[in-house]
Order: sequence, then structure tokens, then C-alpha cells
Amino acid sequence: MSVAERTHLIGLISDTHGLVRPSVFDALAGVQLILHAGDVGGRDVLVELEAIAPVLAVFGNTDEPDHPGLETERVHTVGGVSIHVSHGHELGRPTPAALLAAYPQDVLVYGHTHRQLITRAEGRLVVNPGAAGPRRFDLVPSVARLTIRDGAPDVELVPLT
Repeated sequence: MSVAERTHLIGLISDTHGLVRPSVFDALAGVQLILHAGDVGGRDVLVELEAIAPVLAVFGNTDEPDHPGLETERVHTVGGVSIHVSHGHELGRPTPAALLAAYPQDVLVYGHTHRQLITRAEGRLVVNPGAAGPRRFDLVPSVARLTIRDGAPDVELVPLT
């Protein structure tokens, strides 16, 4: 098996709130899958993202309950690494400790707070890619790139312009 077959690249995005910035296409170029952690803001967002790669998305607290293609949570395994995606609002105030206590997967992806975060704990990874949509608060819009190489996950935040 070649190194390329053992390396997986996944785009992480959240809180688009109906906006796909043009810079998302460069930031997520080359990913094999996109995981959207909620507050999508409409089907058009998913259609635009699907031009980059297949998309698995979850409901956020602002998404319509009958939004097609959204689940309450997603559990997906890539390269031997289990990944849990939810918006985080289901825990009230999502924190790494709350997510680690609630979900057993190797990588936990969430949104809701709009704040970028990467935490490693107990041999696991907790990631909030930040908000990719309309700028709110004093936060720089961002996404993240999750790389799984030989069964080991690593992540980097990518600011959007």
C-alpha cells in the first residue's frame, strides 16, 4: 500500500450560516471529504461544498428541522480513526471536557461557539474549526484540515480571507 493510500485529508467546516466564502475553495482544495458541524444555513451551502468533495453535515441550532441531508450527529471512520461530528449545542455549552465525556470517538468535531479550538486529551482530538460564514464577534473566519496518516490524526486551522 502506498503512502498516498494511507493518508486521508478531510475538510472541517462549521457555522457557514448560508455563506460559502470564495476562499473556502482554496482552503479545502484536495480534501477527500468535508464534515460540516452545523448551522449550515441552507441547501445551497452543501451544493457549493460538494463541488470540492462529498459532504456529511449535521444540524445546528439555527438549521431548519426538515433540512434535507442533515443528521443530528455523524459518526464516520476514516483510515482507522473514528470521528464524531455534532454541532455541540446538544451539550448546552460545548467544551472539550463535555465532548470527551459524551462521545467515545478518536476525533470530536463541533461548532456552535464560533471559536477555533484544537485540544488533545486522553489520546484523542477535539476540534472546532471556527465559523466559516459571516464574520461575528471579533473572530477571524476559518476552517480546518484534518490529516489522517497511518491511523494517526493531525489537524491545522486555516484562516479565511
